[in-house]
Amino acid sequence: MTASNESLTRAQELLERLQSKLAGLERAAESGETDGAVDDLAQIAEIAKEIEAEVQRARQAADAGA
Repeated sequence: MTASNESLTRAQELLERLQSKLAGLERAAESGETDGAVDDLAQIAEIAKEIEAEVQRARQAADAGA
């Protein structure tokens, strides 16, 4: 597997985690359980940053021909 494919695979895994966190946040909001919302949002933001970094790595690897 090439470096770009590895990064894209990792980004896909992170995207699935992000979607799961978002769904959990939506469920919590619908049920009025907002205690952990700020923490959940912080985790979502961190996962989004990780996805961005993996996509950037994939681009760099693709540009380098890896």
